[in-house]
Amino acid sequence: MAWFLVIVAGLLETGFAVCLKLSENFTRLWPTIGFALFGIGSFGLLSVALKSLHVGPAYAVWTGIGAAGTAIYGMVWLGDTVSVLKLVSISLVLVGVVGLQLSGSTH
Repeated sequence: MAWFLVIVAGLLETGFAVCLKLSENFTRLWPTIGFALFGIGSFGLLSVALKSLHVGPAYAVWTGIGAAGTAIYGMVWLGDTVSVLKLVSISLVLVGVVGLQLSGSTH
């Protein structure tokens, strides 16, 4: 259950990063509200999950999902450039997160 919360928290991190961009320096109301709600949800779920998980791997999964999700969202919907290097780098982030999990460093 705790890992499920980390995954959802990572997806919410993608939401707050995208809303931060769309808020245009907090000058647009709805993206700013979205930023706050996604941020509270993301940190809240991560906090609950950390009651039963080691912080290092959980944080790596959370940030990995957030970073990869935000980069992919930007390329698909915000017009960010797509390149082989970006796609390989996103893959390496995800492989690193999986490697931490497979290392057996969690409960």
